[in-house]
Amino acid sequence: MSVSAAVQGFGIGAGLIIAIGSQNAFVLSCSLRNQHAYAVAALCALIDIVLIHAGVWGLGVLIKQSPVLLSVARYGGAAFLFLYGFYAFRRAFKPESLQAEAVKPMSLKAALLMVLALSLLNPHVYLDTVILLGSIGGQLPNSQPAWFAIGASAASIVWFGGLAFAGKKLGPWFDKPSSWQRLDFLIGAVMWAIAINLLFFA
Repeated sequence: MSVSAAVQGFGIGAGLIIAIGSQNAFVLSCSLRNQHAYAVAALCALIDIVLIHAGVWGLGVLIKQSPVLLSVARYGGAAFLFLYGFYAFRRAFKPESLQAEAVKPMSLKAALLMVLALSLLNPHVYLDTVILLGSIGGQLPNSQPAWFAIGASAASIVWFGGLAFAGKKLGPWFDKPSSWQRLDFLIGAVMWAIAINLLFFA
């Protein structure tokens, strides 16, 4: 039963995490630009792990009873995502190739702070990890909630680690400026779509 709970957690967690989102877009962008990709991926996974375990052990129920916490993050998160998307669209009009001298450097601190902002200012992160995964895993009997949380956490580690690794392998495909242009358009569209969803459909 413990193994089945872990497999269930992995499957459900992967289904939620793999959906195109701000974290995924940023990890892929960092990997393609060769800027702290594994550190960024590790922090994304760590945030997911903390929130998943918190949800399974009761925080999801608390947030459901205090929706004001998500409402505050809703508008701040939307504003941040609109701004980030704006910069991505602006970069799309100045595409760059994947060459060291052409890539604007980003410090490790700046990259990690960006991950924290993209993660913790996005209410969907709490909905997916704390509330959805927490409510499913928290209802399981005996020791199964712990195994469910472990499985969901493993899905996050595998996905973000895979994104960081895959991005480096895709590097040769981004020697052309047009490839960067398409990527930045995609990132901008993702950010704005999430922001609009937060404001009008969440």
